[in-house]
Amino acid sequence: MSHTYFTKRIPTPPNYDESKIPPYTLPNPLEFLDGRIVKNKEDWNARRKEIVKIFSDNMYGQELPPPEALNIEMLDEGVILGGLGIRRQYRINFKPDGSGPYLDWIVFIPNKIAKDNPNYDGNNRIVCENKDKVPVVLFLNYRGNHTLVNDGEVHVPENIWVRERNERPNHRPLETWRGSQQDTTSSSPFPVETILARGYAVMSCCYGQVSPDVEVLHGNTLDQAWTGVFELWGKHDTTIPNAPTALGAWAWALSRGLDLAEKIPEIDAARSVATGCSRLAKTALLAASRDERFAVCVPCQTGGGGAPLAKRLFGETVATEMEAFPHWYCPEYDKYSNNEAELPFDQHMLLASIAPRALLVEGFNQGWFDTYGEFLSCQAASSAWEVLGLPGLPKGDFPANYDTACIGPKLGYVRRGGAHGLSGIDWHWLLNFADQALK
Repeated sequence: MSHTYFTKRIPTPPNYDESKIPPYTLPNPLEFLDGRIVKNKEDWNARRKEIVKIFSDNMYGQELPPPEALNIEMLDEGVILGGLGIRRQYRINFKPDGSGPYLDWIVFIPNKIAKDNPNYDGNNRIVCENKDKVPVVLFLNYRGNHTLVNDGEVHVPENIWVRERNERPNHRPLETWRGSQQDTTSSSPFPVETILARGYAVMSCCYGQVSPDVEVLHGNTLDQAWTGVFELWGKHDTTIPNAPTALGAWAWALSRGLDLAEKIPEIDAARSVATGCSRLAKTALLAASRDERFAVCVPCQTGGGGAPLAKRLFGETVATEMEAFPHWYCPEYDKYSNNEAELPFDQHMLLASIAPRALLVEGFNQGWFDTYGEFLSCQAASSAWEVLGLPGLPKGDFPANYDTACIGPKLGYVRRGGAHGLSGIDWHWLLNFADQALK
């Protein structure tokens, strides 16, 4: 099904003037569709499911079903950082016979072995010396697992589609990208040593292996988006108003990563953190909304369709989202293009659906991403924690850059300057927040 299925609406020019924001009313996250008000935990559990369904029916599409099987193969194991970490590479496929699409996950586990004296068991397997299971951070990466670390043993994936229009017209990853996220000039460095030193395992998979993130504004056909894991369920039918979406597929993959974490003996999967930046921050939010096994969610710079309020009409809009990224959202969402006033929901409800678990929204100062709209969304979601007797967003005005006063134990908001990306300070805030939430 091509992009022409969606109604072509010309987006209005983005608004960056607070005085031009039209009046709007946000739905109460604690009010059921039938008008009842949440009063207790039991009510909230039911309302939370109702919210998840609202977003599935109107925005992110129906959830992809669980896999028929979970076949896990460990492809490789080694030490990194002079023996302070263990690296493992896993491949997961989802058919009983092992056929069909697969996902490659890289896992880093903190360790205490010495480089010149690694401990091996009788099967030549590395033995982790951590006595206690460790929490884990999961995220999807953009250009391949080999970009995360300078390690020649990490595989360059063959079956992924990367968003590199100029460098790679065939959209395949390059060997020369190996370790690129260890470059200190990168806007998204991966501080693996810091994460492991803080006592966390970390896992990642390339989102382009899950579903190609096609660029319809640059000539790609939407058909490509429905390959990857979509092939597990046959031909994709986008005539369904709430058809599954690419964002839904990426969120599905994060949950499969958590399935893997549950099988790794050194990891305590009950203490898990979902994160990501930009479209992959939307992914983390959606995954945590749908899968209550994620204990903590820290989305960084989600942009429109993630944390900011859509009804504010500031920066990115539904129409611009549907013009550039129609595969991220279901066909039903398109009826709100240039029509946000009619939305029966808004993004604060997605944030609220994380409660009673922990949520930290991280922003940065670019109008397109509506940083203030993220903060207002957190404020509007706070009642979901408060009705459960938990601390919501700390009281106070929109915090200044790097001001952590609005980071509470269960719900927080923080922003910074600088470039778009998951930077070192974002990881610092994530780990501090997770330490408190998971203790």
